[in-house]
Amino acid sequence: MFSWPVIFSFSVGLVALATAPCSGQSLSHDQINAIDTAATRALADSGVPAASIAIVRDGKLVYSKAYGFQREGQPARTDARYSIGSVSKQFTASAILILADEGKLSLDDRVSKYLPDLTRANDVTIRQLLDHTAGYRDYWPQDYAFTDMKRATTPDEILSRWAKLPLDFEPGTRWQYSNTGYVAAGRIVEIVSGRSLASYLQTHVFARLGLRPVEIDSGLNDADPQGFTRDALGPIRAAQPVAANWSFAAGQFAMTAADLARWDISVINRSLMSDVAYKAQERETVLSNGVGTNYGLGVTVAYTNGHRVIAHGGGLVGFLTENRIYPDDHAAIVVADNADFGNAQISIADAIEQQLFANSSGVDRARMIYNMVRSGTLDRSIFTLNGNSYFSPEMTLKYYSSLAPLGEPKSVIQVQSDIRGGFTSEQFLFDLDSRKLGVSLRAEPGPKGKVEEFIVTPIN
Repeated sequence: MFSWPVIFSFSVGLVALATAPCSGQSLSHDQINAIDTAATRALADSGVPAASIAIVRDGKLVYSKAYGFQREGQPARTDARYSIGSVSKQFTASAILILADEGKLSLDDRVSKYLPDLTRANDVTIRQLLDHTAGYRDYWPQDYAFTDMKRATTPDEILSRWAKLPLDFEPGTRWQYSNTGYVAAGRIVEIVSGRSLASYLQTHVFARLGLRPVEIDSGLNDADPQGFTRDALGPIRAAQPVAANWSFAAGQFAMTAADLARWDISVINRSLMSDVAYKAQERETVLSNGVGTNYGLGVTVAYTNGHRVIAHGGGLVGFLTENRIYPDDHAAIVVADNADFGNAQISIADAIEQQLFANSSGVDRARMIYNMVRSGTLDRSIFTLNGNSYFSPEMTLKYYSSLAPLGEPKSVIQVQSDIRGGFTSEQFLFDLDSRKLGVSLRAEPGPKGKVEEFIVTPIN
């Protein structure tokens, strides 16, 4: 047994990076360096003790690494299991969808068929439990563990206490995140299957995909990360987990980042459920007034810089997780950390996203043009009429005099790529030792398209 003090002091910025990349990795050396640097910096800036990442590219797990300390004196490991919180909701939704595939229930069944004692169960469907439009009062809206969570509960007790209150709104008219709806959905899985939710998922999901998650109430040990928290700007301290069964179908699992990435690969490959089920899960829910919610069944659905992303975050006392799937690009990003503050998981996931979707040829061109304007010598044959007009002798001198002292960019990252007004529209982040610069580059389509716009603006 180990005994840890209540308050911990970590020197995250000095921690050696733990573990090694997966074999057969398809990330470049520069991309790996950029990701490792971003992860280490995010931990140092936020004070989060540890993070574990997994990256999928071309439908394969290509990189897995852990950073920092998962417990005091214990370097982070990739085989450690992090509590993934609400990322678990997509597993509950998949259990419902598999039962629907088997013809054992329908997403449009009324809740009254299975849980008749819940408020207005005749007016609420299973689908609405999963897409957060049922109207049931959320039992855990707080970003902390409230007093009652010091004692164990049961799913039925949660439903009796919160799902028998008046609805917060008419079903289907509003979107409001509700953990209560997922507890109800989990109980429906148990009622229909005759098994516990965890047992059903083990047989129908985890075993089929070779995953080894555990329930947070019973499956974790000292080889897994300690969760951490802090009060305002006070010292980082060990977080006390909530008592048993408070998470259940809304967030009961812990797993490695790599295992969560393998689940993401199954989503990309459509290997577990029917195509009808996947489309139902990833279809945006539209309210009765026609307004979209950016949410499907246990997942958010959106586009980022032209890439379709199926995602969900997870938060639990002492832990935060970010899971993003880009099905059309056969890519995915998993970041789990062991603190409920700092949002390091978002910073790291954003940095990985930039590396996955960076256009190397676009970066090279942006760097080349930047070096032109900072030297004051332009090749005017590469610019359009408007581009050459913008870079008048006076403007060229302004760019030269302000950029030349900054020197060569340390790194260049593409942060956006689109099309607008008949031109490619790309945004870049230039990192110099002294400051960061934003660059907008618009050009005629094609590798030899002439440059319409090249504008540099300060970020800091």
